[in-house]
Amino acid sequence: MSLFRHASFEISVAKPSGLPPPSGHEIAFAGRSNAGKSSAINTLVGHTRLAFVSKTPGRTQLINVFRMKNGAALVDLPGYGYAKVPEAIRRQWQGLLEDYLTRRANLTGLVLIMDSRRPLLALDWQMIDWFASTGRPIHCLLTKSDKLTRQEQATTLHATREALANFAGQVTVQLFSSLKKTGMEEVGKVVGGWLDETTTNAAEAEKETPPVLEEATGGLTP
Repeated sequence: MSLFRHASFEISVAKPSGLPPPSGHEIAFAGRSNAGKSSAINTLVGHTRLAFVSKTPGRTQLINVFRMKNGAALVDLPGYGYAKVPEAIRRQWQGLLEDYLTRRANLTGLVLIMDSRRPLLALDWQMIDWFASTGRPIHCLLTKSDKLTRQEQATTLHATREALANFAGQVTVQLFSSLKKTGMEEVGKVVGGWLDETTTNAAEAEKETPPVLEEATGGLTP
């Protein structure tokens, strides 16, 4: 079964302070308005209307949390970059995104959605810079790849990976199509690897924890 299959809606909040207490893994999904983020989420979870797909870019203004079967959360962040959104709202979204991406303690990784015909625009780079500073992984989905020829797909994938070469080891890139349902297995493996690695690292850190004072003193108490 796919990692994301059968995720269920949990909560919508207007700002990070309204999120549940930080516990368990969270995987954030972010992208420009109309880049195909909601369609990608719906395809991954196998539900046609779990994430709202709007014909009006920039409509989704909330952080939506979906709970996966393994207990981790899929966090759908508001789309960014829609020109017709009022400046005050755009600044509010920017602050919300930066605050969540840089300060959320249990955020494990970011899935960045970009239209394969227009990847790595200015605000996409800003998202990468914000999140890369945390040291956590980023996986880029080049969506709507079905709209490209095979040669265009290969060229775009290569060019995007080359542009992100300075982030080698932290940022990965793949093609994705919600219409053709291609790329689903790859994104599941990448994100599943993040969860496995984080769990392994936590277990190793616990093993390295020095003995408690009670053990060091033979159980004596004052």
